[in-house]
Amino acid sequence: MLAKILIANRGEIACRVIRTARRMGVRSVAVYSDADAHSLHVEMADEAVHIGASPVNESYLRGDKIIAAALATGAEAIHPGYGFLSENPDFVDQVVAAGLIFIGPSAASIRAMGLKDAAKRLMEKAGVPVVPGYHGEAQEIVLLASKAREIGYPVLIKARAGGGGKGMRRVEHPDDFSEALSGARREAKAAFGDDRVLVEKYVDKPRHIEVQIFGDNFGNVVHLYERDCSAQRRHQKVIEEAPAPGMTQALRKAMTEAAVKAAKAISYCGAGTIEFIVDASQGLKADRFWFMEMNTRLQVEHPVTEMVTGTDLVEWQLRVASGEKLPKTQSEISLSGHAFEARIYAEDAARGFLPATGTLHHLKFPQAAPEGASMRIETGVRAGDPISPFYDPMIAKLIVHGKDRRAALIALGTALSQTEIAGSTVNTAFLAALVANADFSEGDVDTGLIARHQQALTAVPPPSGETIAAAALAASGAAVPSSNDPWSSLAGYAHFHAVARRTRLKFGEQEIVARVSVRPDRRFEVALDAPYDSVNSHDLRAAPRLARWPGHVTVFEGAIGYGFAVPDPLARADEAAASGSLRAPMPGLVKLVRAAKGETVIKGQPLLILEAMKMEHTIAAPHDGVIAEIAAEGAQVTDGTVLVRFTEEPQLTAVSLSTK
Repeated sequence: MLAKILIANRGEIACRVIRTARRMGVRSVAVYSDADAHSLHVEMADEAVHIGASPVNESYLRGDKIIAAALATGAEAIHPGYGFLSENPDFVDQVVAAGLIFIGPSAASIRAMGLKDAAKRLMEKAGVPVVPGYHGEAQEIVLLASKAREIGYPVLIKARAGGGGKGMRRVEHPDDFSEALSGARREAKAAFGDDRVLVEKYVDKPRHIEVQIFGDNFGNVVHLYERDCSAQRRHQKVIEEAPAPGMTQALRKAMTEAAVKAAKAISYCGAGTIEFIVDASQGLKADRFWFMEMNTRLQVEHPVTEMVTGTDLVEWQLRVASGEKLPKTQSEISLSGHAFEARIYAEDAARGFLPATGTLHHLKFPQAAPEGASMRIETGVRAGDPISPFYDPMIAKLIVHGKDRRAALIALGTALSQTEIAGSTVNTAFLAALVANADFSEGDVDTGLIARHQQALTAVPPPSGETIAAAALAASGAAVPSSNDPWSSLAGYAHFHAVARRTRLKFGEQEIVARVSVRPDRRFEVALDAPYDSVNSHDLRAAPRLARWPGHVTVFEGAIGYGFAVPDPLARADEAAASGSLRAPMPGLVKLVRAAKGETVIKGQPLLILEAMKMEHTIAAPHDGVIAEIAAEGAQVTDGTVLVRFTEEPQLTAVSLSTK
């Protein structure tokens, strides 16, 4: 067995690898950037090495620095996690040349599957069904548009390198092909350094079902059954589950056999995933699935497979990398129960799943799963940690297991309702709404489910009077007593007659005025001004779930966290604030400017494209107007930077944008 490994990654996957390594008696070395100097994975590892500045191309994509850190610390092998350098065959070659072990497949296997077009040609030769489309080398727009017409609209333009929904566009009509192709190429170039694409038929009711495979250096390959990853937004997975709902024995047999065949065709060693697109328009049938791509690494959603098969895939990785055979044969791997994984992100679902930043002032996960279920939390952050704009905004993965799909679904809903996160906008309410969605609950899932129900899934009801009253109590210092004596937190209150304390709150742009007083029966009374005009009585012994930090209160109702600002009554408004402006909703790069100073624009007209977290976001005019100033192409902006200023228009506090 390996004695020491270096983990060339960060966040929850680095922490997850460290836990298994520690259990197996393997020492771990973490690497970190400036932004991650005080992160959880650095704290957990036995050793840690600084490798550069916060941008990924100066740290986590610097293979030379990572290899140097491994050699300097005496690590024998490098575990890549997922993302970053995990599927970079040149990095694998460099690791091997340095006399180290790469915990994953060979560079040859990664190269064989690294480009979607070449991989599909290879799979066709191996007898694995592939999606109808154009997977050739030629990239002229006239040829690609012609192939799209031959295939038949709608079509899907996909970057041939990478994944995660980047460089992908669905095109409904030939007139939209050129613009969609340009956007896909820009995004692919930014994310993968390769702007070449392929064009495929878009399946009307597609299911995304993938098979976990594992190979060793002795020619053995097994599958660990399937996962359903159809619940997606912007082509990125949201909730994954195993096994796939509605799976038939005939389809499972055909799909798992095809997956093993695909892995053997490239002499695969290590953990890998064969992803298939399935046409579910007429149910799941054995002749209606096609190979999409292979991920030559451990997947984000691997825990659901571990839960239903009773395996530790990271342990398998370490054993195979140490030269051992697979821990189990195919006949020894069986399915048990059902598992879900929900990805908790710092993002604003109501604003097109816009990535968010902030500081996790409050972070509390459920302590235990409901009776009869099990649960695990995979995270790389703690309370007080910042959400960095440099990396993926995932906060945690919440994984549950139950005896069947219904039991697991109930456990997932319960766990989400008990999760409390404050300090950044998060997607827990959206996840809970998806879990409760009738189609999802019944297992009637496809990749378009979220888009069809997006408005309902992302709509959050306004806070009730009860919630606002709880926030007012907290802002007054009354909702969180410092001891068993409820009066200990009431400095300034009159004990024998009701003297109201006036409290101001802000929910979004809405100003709220509340008056908090103490009744003779030692309960609190909160009176709210219009439009609420309500009075609520509260008892500290039944305090609401909430979090407080300077200037803010968050009250939790189920999976929803209602955030209130508590204005400083002595603070003065910023008189220099510019009016009539659009501000950057997140840090990013101004990739493309489509309007000019002095130009008259109309509502909805695209003004510029902001690239953030390797995705493109189109910022459009919220109303008709004349541009006074607009950001320059190539400008690096921070959250709140003025991007566009209009002439003589009232101040705008939110941008109108769409994400492609």
